[in-house]
Amino acid sequence: MRELLLDLAQKEKMAILISSHNLAELDNLINKVCIIKNGEIIETTGISEIKKEKQANYKVFEINDTSKIKEILPGAIIINQNIFKIDAVKEEVPEIVELLVSKNIFIYEVRKEEKSLEEAFFEKTGGNVIE
Repeated sequence: MRELLLDLAQKEKMAILISSHNLAELDNLINKVCIIKNGEIIETTGISEIKKEKQANYKVFEINDTSKIKEILPGAIIINQNIFKIDAVKEEVPEIVELLVSKNIFIYEVRKEEKSLEEAFFEKTGGNVIE
C-alpha cells in the first residue's frame, strides 16, 4: 500500500491526504504534515522543518566497546555495548574522536541523532493529552 501511494504521488503528481495516529509509519512516507490538537490545526509544515525545530545536538557514536566510555566522557549516554550518544555541537566532534582514538577505542560511525515525527508531534502538542 505504501509503494502504491508513493507511486501515485510521484507519477500522477497527486496529493494524498492521510490521517493517522501511527506516526512511526508516516515518518518515512510523508513530506508535509498538518498537526491537529483538540480539533484545531496548530502547525502545517514540511516534515524536515518540523523535525529540525528544537533539535538536540546529540551525536551518536558506534564504537567497539562502551564499557569505559563514562570514564572518558562523563556526559555520554550509553545505548548498548557498542553505541553511545553525547550532547555536542558539530565543532566538538573532532575533539571527541581524537580523545577516543587516544584511548584505543575504535570508531565505526558518528552521526547526528534525528528527531522522529512522533517526538516532533509530542513537542508541538505538549504530549499525548486531550484537553
